[in-house]
Amino acid sequence: MQHSDTHPDAHPGTAAFWDAAADTFDEEADHGLRDPRVRAAWAARLAAWLPPGDGRLDALDLGCGTGSLSLLLAEAGHRVTGVDLAPRMVERARAKLAGTGAVVTVGDAAAPPVGERRFDVVLSRHLVWALPRPEEALARWAGLLRPGGRLVLVEGRWGTVPRREGTPWDGGVPAAELMAALRRLPVPLTDVRVEPLTDPLLWGKEITDERYTVTATRPDA
Repeated sequence: MQHSDTHPDAHPGTAAFWDAAADTFDEEADHGLRDPRVRAAWAARLAAWLPPGDGRLDALDLGCGTGSLSLLLAEAGHRVTGVDLAPRMVERARAKLAGTGAVVTVGDAAAPPVGERRFDVVLSRHLVWALPRPEEALARWAGLLRPGGRLVLVEGRWGTVPRREGTPWDGGVPAAELMAALRRLPVPLTDVRVEPLTDPLLWGKEITDERYTVTATRPDA
């Protein structure tokens, strides 16, 4: 899921909000990745954020929306599981990922319905702002990583959007605040890094707000 100038509710109405957005969601350049230049920019960044090595990875895309980043991962040969709260988003993701072997499930990305499975990559893009208890979700996500696995958080802070009560990171979270939260988690993470995402090619336009990726690694056992 992505940020919006119109807020969803931080309760079960959230799914209905994103269901209503599904038909037009991919019209944004960074959502649908329909422009080959935007798509190539995201593919290059995504490849750089993954754990090192040439092997096939198990990747979990949380709040996957219509599956654009999941598709990039699948096209790179990785095994992809996507989770999104909104059934209509999941329908579109499944259609987009048809034939790739990816699995997309309706579920709460804050508590992913993946059982005892563990992953080499846990990815989310513009999701943590919408969570009522984001640090609890981050701890769960870190716990889903295999040793050496990589947490990839594509986030930002949209300064014109005020924060609402009950959603502590509403409107986005500054990189420094997110990195501090990761360092407080009960699950140890190392090599916590931030990369600014200021390239207009990523968004299909110039941006003036803070956008970035934070990556962190689960230490080897």
